[in-house]
Amino acid sequence: MKDAIDLQKKQQGSTRNPETDSFFAELKEILNYQFKDKDLLKKALIHSSYANEMGKPNDNNERLEFLGDAILEACVSEELYKKYPEAREGELTKIRSKLVNSKTLANIAKKFGINRFLFLGKGEEQQGGRNKETILADALEAIIGAVFLDGGYENVKNVVDLFFKDLWPKEIKTSLKKDYKSLLQEITQKIYKDRPKYVLIDSFGPEHAKTFLVEVILPNGEKFQAQASSIKKAEQLAAKIAVNKIKGS
Repeated sequence: MKDAIDLQKKQQGSTRNPETDSFFAELKEILNYQFKDKDLLKKALIHSSYANEMGKPNDNNERLEFLGDAILEACVSEELYKKYPEAREGELTKIRSKLVNSKTLANIAKKFGINRFLFLGKGEEQQGGRNKETILADALEAIIGAVFLDGGYENVKNVVDLFFKDLWPKEIKTSLKKDYKSLLQEITQKIYKDRPKYVLIDSFGPEHAKTFLVEVILPNGEKFQAQASSIKKAEQLAAKIAVNKIKGS
């Protein structure tokens, strides 16, 4: 244990004992969350290299990272849903992918100084592991997983909001142009009080390059056909033809 403590002192540039509450006091203050179970927080900071050196290969943060990854995505998804009510699903997905990725998470970990609290093995320490993107991102997700287990969803949301408070886009440029299927449905609902129907008429060509022929049937019986490399694309094209016909263009 003395070797482990000496190693951690060297990593921290501090004389604090990592086995005491005071060692984590600064990090708890950074997170603005007080752990009921300090061992959960410690485990979130233990890299596999350190666990291996201590002879406890399973005593690392990988399981917490797995949990934290899912919790983080849920928290960010919920916040995006609330913050940008006009944004469409695809637009929200793109923003989430920019926020929840290794590079962004590693930058957050550095910004909040989490890299200073990691438990790394000697070899990993010498190889600059304290600044490695994947290690930092995994540790951040592990901390989120630990907060969730220790304090529940509402507390973990507060920590996530703290991490991301300066990263939410000020606005999302939403697509004002609706897809033609949605537009056609709105038109037919307004005119006929009913929805159009789409029917796959035929498909042809080799398996790796098939072409699909789709027909859209309006509530008044009018039919419009289009073909494309996928059923969805063919439906959109058929809807576009129908919309243009109805609008007289």
